[in-house]
Amino acid sequence: MERTEIAVSPPAGERIGTESFAHGARRWLSNTGITIGGALFLLIMLAALVGPYLVPHDAFDQSLVKRLRPPVWSGGSFEHLLGTDHLGRDYLARLLWGGRVSLLIGFCTILVAAVFGTAIGVLAGYYGGKIDFIARFLIMVRLALPAVLIALAVAFIAGPSLYLLIVVLGLLLWDRFAVVARATTLQLRGREFVTAARAVGCSDMTIIWRDILPNIFNQLIVIATVELANAVLIAAALSFLGLGVQPPLPDWGLMIAEGKQYILFSPYLITLPGFAMMLLVLAVNLLGDGIRDVTDPEAKGR
Repeated sequence: MERTEIAVSPPAGERIGTESFAHGARRWLSNTGITIGGALFLLIMLAALVGPYLVPHDAFDQSLVKRLRPPVWSGGSFEHLLGTDHLGRDYLARLLWGGRVSLLIGFCTILVAAVFGTAIGVLAGYYGGKIDFIARFLIMVRLALPAVLIALAVAFIAGPSLYLLIVVLGLLLWDRFAVVARATTLQLRGREFVTAARAVGCSDMTIIWRDILPNIFNQLIVIATVELANAVLIAAALSFLGLGVQPPLPDWGLMIAEGKQYILFSPYLITLPGFAMMLLVLAVNLLGDGIRDVTDPEAKGR
C-alpha cells in the first residue's frame, strides 16, 4: 500500500511575517551608511568599554623616565604601542579611556536632551493653544542662544565638572528634539487611531505613550545621532579650553590640549586623539544618515 505524503505549508500570516522581517533586515543591511557606520561605531564602543582591561598599562600611572616615548612606527617599543605622554602615561590606555569618557558624555547628554525636548515637543503638538505658544517661544529663545558660548559661560562661573558639563549640554541641545516631536505630533493627533483611542476612553497620557511616541521614535533616533556627534565635539572643545573634563581623567579634547605644546616634536599627541574623534563623529553621522534613509516612508515603499 502506497503512502501519500502531504506537504503542509505554514500559515499565511507566519509566511508574510517572516518575509516582511527578511525584507526589512535586507533593507537595513544593504544600506552603506548603516553597515559601515554601525560597524565602526560598534568597534569604537567595544574598544572603549573592553579595551582598558586588555591594555597592560594603567591610564593613570605616571613615570617621568618614560615620558614622550614615540609610537612603535616612529622608533618606539612594543611596550607602549602608541607611545607615552609628557608624564610618561601609556597613550593607548589613555586613548581608550578617553573614548569611554567621550561616549559617556555623548550618551548622557543625548538622554537629557531627548527627554526634555521630546516632552516639550509632544505636549505642544498634542495640546496646542497656550502650551504650543510657550513651547515655540522657548524654542526660539534657545535658537537665539549660541550653545558653545552659553556652555563656556556656565562652566566658567560654576567651575569645570563632568556632571555639570553633561547637564548643561543636555539643556542646550534639546531644541531639535522639540521641533521634530512637535511637528510629527501635530500630524498624528488627527489620525484615525488617535481618534479611536479617545473614543474608547483612553487618557491623554495613554495615547501619548502608546500611540504618539512609538510613531515618532524613528525620527528621534536620527536626531539623537546628529546631536551625539555635536555633544562630543562641544565637550572636547570645552575640555581643550580647560572648562570641561579635568585631569587626570582622560578626554580626547583634554589630551589635545595637553599635547599642543609638543606638536613640533611629538605630533602623535594631537593626531591620535584627533583621529579617534574624527572616526567617532564619522561613524555616528553615517549611522544617522543610514537610519534616516531606511526609515523614510518613500524608501519603505521602494
